[in-house]
Amino acid sequence: MKPIPAHTLRGISSMATRKVLAELGAAFEQRSDCAVVFESVGGVDAAKRVAAGEVFDLVVLASDAIDKLIAAGHLRAGSRVDLVRSGVAVAVRAGAPVPDIGSEDAVKRAVLAARSISCSTGPSGVELAKLFDRWGITQEIQGRMVQAPPGVPVGTLVARGEVELGFQQLSELIHVEGITLVGGLPPAIQIITTFSVGVPKGLADGSPQAGRVRAWLDFMTSADAVDAKRRQGMEPA
Repeated sequence: MKPIPAHTLRGISSMATRKVLAELGAAFEQRSDCAVVFESVGGVDAAKRVAAGEVFDLVVLASDAIDKLIAAGHLRAGSRVDLVRSGVAVAVRAGAPVPDIGSEDAVKRAVLAARSISCSTGPSGVELAKLFDRWGITQEIQGRMVQAPPGVPVGTLVARGEVELGFQQLSELIHVEGITLVGGLPPAIQIITTFSVGVPKGLADGSPQAGRVRAWLDFMTSADAVDAKRRQGMEPA
């Protein structure tokens, strides 16, 4: 029987990193006496909870969100460590026609042809909105945009048939049943988000818990973590 870990690190993260954190957390527990438990929610909600003073040992969000929490004094200055980079992919419902997304023009045509489109509330969704503005199609597709609620994967809406064309982090699409993963956005318009960890200010330097956080960070940025990151649709940062 596996022994019960003597200690626990508690973290909060956005949904995009849920699977990779779970896989690597289990691997870390196997080599230490410490469990790592992350609550994965919408990134906006996670940042609000940290800003409101909820106590965590680790916070994993998009790098710009970590920077804002550091600037506001909610996370320790200089504590940001980049973990993974994640690109945006496109999905349709299983069995539906697969659009051409091999070029920027092809993606634009696919968006204009879709009866409904969805993207996340996270950083990739913000960048997609900028892309649609640059293409000059925002007004044309406005009535067809379906906003995924925070914490609800776009792929789930696609699988249900509520959305025809979905855009989200590859890591959030690869495990969704009932969809066809069309592929990543072409390089000319690919949106890469870096996900980073920040450490709360309340974690005392030199404390045993701070040492466990440092051990987790060392493992997460080591060569031993690379394969798991790639299995989950991400690249080491």
